[in-house]
Amino acid sequence: MFSVTFGAAIVGLDAYTVHVEVDIIRSQLPGFTIVGLADKAIQEAKERIVSAVKNSGLEWPRKKIVVNLAPADLPKVGSAFDLSIAVGVLVSAGVCKLGDKKYLFVGELALDGSIRKVSGILPIAMMAKSENYDAIFVPEANAKEAVIIKGLNVYGIKSLIDLVKHLNGEIDLAKTDVIDVTSYENESVPEVDFAYIYGQPALKRVALIAAAGGHNLLLVGSPGSGKTMTARAIRSILPNMTFEEILEVTRIYSVANLLDSVNKGQFIMNQRPFRSPHHTASTVSIIGGGKNPKPGEVTLAHRGILFLDEFAEFSQNTLEALRQPLEDKKVWVTRVSGSMSFPADFMLIAAMNPCKCGWLGDKERQCTCTPALIEKYQRKISGPIMDRIDLQIRVNRVNLRELENQKMQDGIDSNILKSQVNTCRQIQLQRYKGYGIYTNSSATTKIIDEVFEVENDARTFLINAAESLQLSARSFYRILKVSRTIADLEASATIKKSHVAESLQYRIKM
Repeated sequence: MFSVTFGAAIVGLDAYTVHVEVDIIRSQLPGFTIVGLADKAIQEAKERIVSAVKNSGLEWPRKKIVVNLAPADLPKVGSAFDLSIAVGVLVSAGVCKLGDKKYLFVGELALDGSIRKVSGILPIAMMAKSENYDAIFVPEANAKEAVIIKGLNVYGIKSLIDLVKHLNGEIDLAKTDVIDVTSYENESVPEVDFAYIYGQPALKRVALIAAAGGHNLLLVGSPGSGKTMTARAIRSILPNMTFEEILEVTRIYSVANLLDSVNKGQFIMNQRPFRSPHHTASTVSIIGGGKNPKPGEVTLAHRGILFLDEFAEFSQNTLEALRQPLEDKKVWVTRVSGSMSFPADFMLIAAMNPCKCGWLGDKERQCTCTPALIEKYQRKISGPIMDRIDLQIRVNRVNLRELENQKMQDGIDSNILKSQVNTCRQIQLQRYKGYGIYTNSSATTKIIDEVFEVENDARTFLINAAESLQLSARSFYRILKVSRTIADLEASATIKKSHVAESLQYRIKM
């Protein structure tokens, strides 16, 4: 007997319907074959499914079983097809019935018939809603993640036998209640508060500007000057995520199977990501890729922060590979089987020493590097990369005696700065309504020309400065973006000369 059930395959960050076609051939010897570009995990499903069906007290048909996962040219990866294959076999054998309903089945089977959680449930639920499925059956542990999508009937199931009884009308499983994501608290106690960063007013100022406009930031300074602490504190002043941003980020972490490890078991990502890969990380782990392309750190940092400490220690290939995502806010991964894009709209915060020993320009310690060694170290950061970093600042160490006495506290904490950032972001949301962007840093040249109001003396001053400093056209427009953010912090409708002057201070020559 022939039957068709529905599963889902994840390709990149998107889900696609897979028709699970099952045919039981009674005239041949018993066997179990799965075709349709299935990976090793799906081929191994044969043993899991047989044991799960038998241990659930159901009869396994001792006939020739052929399973086709269509379309055959779409790669299928992972164990999430276990449930749809098992149901297809049981329907073909006459053990359970589907009627005329269009159901989607996703889950991994344990040998005892229980259902284990899988990755990628959110994009699967989004696909199921768009294709008008009557219901989606997922592991109980994944159900809350699926009901983020309103208007979708979601059943969280514990075991195969419960599912079969529900399909046969013997029991009535309860649908998972819809969860209002906005009711989940977005606030959190900051890991690092700006109140504990002493004696660094310029550093706090540049951090405020970076957070307010979503600008990339480079911190150059000696060891112990507060670069890493500041980078971690910036997360505490970023605005709360909108519902659309929560969906975007949760989908990424769902596919990457990182919701549990990163967000302490929660089913949504309601905090902006903060990714801090080690400088020995490979280019693929940073940018994304692999045989079956997976998102890298630039995508995992989407709508949040990518912090690259010891910036100059990253490989040259990795640093140069950052050019595209920094410019386009997305990254393309191309393989023999095709190409796909991943979102990468993140704030880059990079920190590095001014030289190999770290003490170049320090007021208290002597640099031991030779001029040739200093030049070699600093040349690791190429001009095109520096061009894409809006804010660049040298950070000086705070005197230890002053730091110990804590006399340098200025009363500015993360709550105060976050309030200023939120106000500034609201101005930007109104400005870019209809443009599809949220921050000044994302404004294109066309948008800048259309909506930025620059006073004549400010424009003349910037052009003269750009010619004197030999700035590229990219740097010219990035200075304008930073100037616009500074103006927004002052609630100024136009960009003034003072805003441009401050913005120019945040460009350093390596």
